[in-house]
Amino acid sequence: MAYAQQWFTPLSVAIKEHQSGARKPVLIAINGCQGSGKTTVCDYLRVDLEENHGLRVVSLSLDDFYLTRAQRQELARVVHPLLSTRGVPGTHDMPLLRSTLAALLAQTSDAVEIPRFDKALDDRRPGSGVEVVSGDVDVVLLEGWCLGARGQTEAELVEPVNDLEACDDPDGKWRRYVNEILLREFESLYALVDLWVMLAAPSFDCVYQWRLEQEQKLASRSCGEGIMSASQLSRFIQFYERITRHCLAQLPGRSHYVYQLDQHRQVTGHQYCARPAL
Repeated sequence: MAYAQQWFTPLSVAIKEHQSGARKPVLIAINGCQGSGKTTVCDYLRVDLEENHGLRVVSLSLDDFYLTRAQRQELARVVHPLLSTRGVPGTHDMPLLRSTLAALLAQTSDAVEIPRFDKALDDRRPGSGVEVVSGDVDVVLLEGWCLGARGQTEAELVEPVNDLEACDDPDGKWRRYVNEILLREFESLYALVDLWVMLAAPSFDCVYQWRLEQEQKLASRSCGEGIMSASQLSRFIQFYERITRHCLAQLPGRSHYVYQLDQHRQVTGHQYCARPAL
């Protein structure tokens, strides 16, 4: 608790001040690669903002807006086989995300349904698993591994970054489709964000170990078929590699708050920029 208070209580205060100045609901986007601790940070911020600042907070994950398994299988059939695997832009229900955010930020008393995705089942939870939020909201926390990512140039897309791209996407069709979704559907969403926060891993090399720890925890709680072995996970993280590396290189200069992590996911320092190059 002392660790969280040291690093993230000041962030809660900053969010409270920003919301008070805006006099409207604010959207806080939190970026971090797989396993970096985004959910834990969001949980801490939500509790602190509610209990110590009297704000109504809703926490969302980009992961909860994955397309259903059936939708991804259809996308894989008509666009590219790699799109059956959840993760990259193109495998999210962006209209649902936009409509959900619009409803939460609209300052209405209407009930808003929040989808939840079950990674152990690799599918969206059925209706009984949907969360319903009613009443005015002050702060929306949205965390996601590729939030803030921008599209790459054609020249950057040419060379594969790993074996997955080289063997399963030799003509670059999959990565160009993903890049187009980033340009068309993600970048337009970024205009809604009031503050950007980044949990910056020291390198992409940490992702496998962090994500393996997540998978082991998931396995201890579930017997779902979506649980991955170590070898499956090694392949899985290759889907994320291109954009994660791009975020690590580009996002620190585009974020208001950047927290540098070590290989154990501990914060070693942070920086604040009032006017990042968004």
